[in-house]
Amino acid sequence: MIVTTSLRPTQEMLKKAKQVAVDLNLPFITRDKGPISALQGQYGCDVFVVGSNRLSLYQLATDVPMFFHPNSAMFKVKRIMKGDTSPFLQATKLTEKMSFLDCTLGLASDSIVSSVVVGKYGKVVGIEGNRFLAYIVREGLKSWDSGLVEINEAMQRIDVVHMDHLDYLRNEKTNAFDVVYFDPMFELKIDSDGINPIRNMAIYRPLDGETIEEAKRVAKSRVVLKDHWKSTRFDQFNFNVYKRTTSPFHYASIEL
Repeated sequence: MIVTTSLRPTQEMLKKAKQVAVDLNLPFITRDKGPISALQGQYGCDVFVVGSNRLSLYQLATDVPMFFHPNSAMFKVKRIMKGDTSPFLQATKLTEKMSFLDCTLGLASDSIVSSVVVGKYGKVVGIEGNRFLAYIVREGLKSWDSGLVEINEAMQRIDVVHMDHLDYLRNEKTNAFDVVYFDPMFELKIDSDGINPIRNMAIYRPLDGETIEEAKRVAKSRVVLKDHWKSTRFDQFNFNVYKRTTSPFHYASIEL
């Protein structure tokens, strides 16, 4: 993997790109006038591109660049700020000042919603096993301008940790978080604009008994799972399912 800039970079973009290369221990390559595909062909690898307002990853395996965007979180947050609820909040039962551990951060959509709900006196930690995805999301949460101060501040409060979530849980204190949350890659594939760009970066290790037991130890109130409606994991780990007849996925919880 290499790091470069968009076409006609400013001095600030060059400085940022070189810092990204240092942070990720990757080579920085000066951008010529050719397309990203030419760099991919020359070096045979994925390419990080630092632009004026975002960091993008161009992967060999897909034509769609991956970059941070709040996605559906923006729509959910705006509804919540108007007083509405959501299936996610019905399952997590999050309120102000609570703490939330997102064991499968991805693009942080659920963590953004959680951070808005728990507020500045709450706590949201997101665990991501892929270091490149963790870096893109961490940088995006710091710099994305949603146009609303409340959402910007909520994104900036999220603590992104690059780590295997089981290792994190093993080393965490008992009852450290009110809610521990899992949104793993589904056993059955669902086509989603929010998921598709990160499919090649996602961690596909299945949930196991030790992970769930550690989550129950770390959670003070509940462990919540989002999964395909046909998932076998609901019964396997004795989750109480919040069934939704028109949705391809359900939320479920283990109350503690």
